[in-house]
Amino acid sequence: MPPQLSSTPIEFVVKPRMVGKRIDAYLSHRYPDYSRSVIQKVIDAEAVLINGLTTKPSAKVHQGDVIRVWLPELSDDPPIAEDIPLTIAYEDPAFVVVIKPAGLVTHPAKGNWTGTLVNALQFHFDTLSTVGGENRPGIVHRLDRDTSGLLIVAKENLAHAALARQFAERTIQKEYIALVYGAPDRDRDTIDQRIGPHPTNREKMAVRLEADGGKESVTFYEVLERFHGFALVRCRPKTGRTHQIRVHLTHIGHPILSDKMYSGRPHLTLGDLAGSNVADADRVIIARQALHAHALHLTHPLTGDPLDLTAPLPDDMAHALQMLRKYRT
Repeated sequence: MPPQLSSTPIEFVVKPRMVGKRIDAYLSHRYPDYSRSVIQKVIDAEAVLINGLTTKPSAKVHQGDVIRVWLPELSDDPPIAEDIPLTIAYEDPAFVVVIKPAGLVTHPAKGNWTGTLVNALQFHFDTLSTVGGENRPGIVHRLDRDTSGLLIVAKENLAHAALARQFAERTIQKEYIALVYGAPDRDRDTIDQRIGPHPTNREKMAVRLEADGGKESVTFYEVLERFHGFALVRCRPKTGRTHQIRVHLTHIGHPILSDKMYSGRPHLTLGDLAGSNVADADRVIIARQALHAHALHLTHPLTGDPLDLTAPLPDDMAHALQMLRKYRT
């Protein structure tokens, strides 16, 4: 059985872009704090009604269906403090900018209730903003688990609101460094393609038409260095969609190195660069998506002063770049 269900149901109508989805997949996508297995238990407990009737997890939804669901109550317990080391790029009484390592989840969510950046923040800082709720203290924006780099954390609510406004108004400039497969034909270009949920894989995003849920997404990229079969690029996203840079670079035929989800390749080996006959060909050079949030250009949320922050390439990306220069120049 699922945890204690809410006494108040949620009711909504299925929109056209969700037609044909399984009800369990639909609900777990709509409510990401609940795993699909929990959603299935809720359905089995007859706490999901479609047009007033109980259903099964595999049932497909149709446009105009009225869904009523009683979801489990989420825990009110705040994330526990954990002594996870943090690297600080900037700090003052209003906010802090950390350099998130690859592999660290930003905030607690399904499957990751501990060992996150938020757990580390609870240990290292006495005060954090509460605007984001109990499970996301201080979190103004996020980075994917395997993306490294600069991430802003608010210590108090006025700063959080001002920073969130800068993100909403797109006045904060974010700059990413990526290693990609192949070398783009153009030295620089703008990718203007809408992004929305992938039509078959709920964990992925994809270039989608507006009618299919695609939202405005714009990324400027510039080739910094070219290699045989690879390139080092700088990306400046104008918008902030989920997986935006990863999806856009894949769309133009240059997925990010070792991005398992979008390139289908989980790691880069020495043999991939120097040939299968080289000694130690199976040695892994990098085993996560080679994407790093390198720079932030913003206005201080309380003083209005301009701030320019940078984070050097982490060791794994720096090593991969060194190997490219050695074997693929």
